[in-house]
Amino acid sequence: MTNRVTYAPQDVQKMCKQAERDHETKKLIVLMERVKRQIAARQSLHEGEDDRVMAVASSSPSRLPSRSVPLER
Repeated sequence: MTNRVTYAPQDVQKMCKQAERDHETKKLIVLMERVKRQIAARQSLHEGEDDRVMAVASSSPSRLPSRSVPLER
């Protein structure tokens, strides 16, 4: 015969509820980390776009189109 630990039904229910809470907490942490990464990626993407716009704006001199050439824009 082996000695088995037997828990009272209330203890089993408490342990199950605690396990469910732990699992939900882990899922929430994973979700929060994913959202943080997405926000960081989105911000870096927007910063990169801003840098490209500024680089294009600074590289091409802003001049008005000539009135003598009607097709130039």
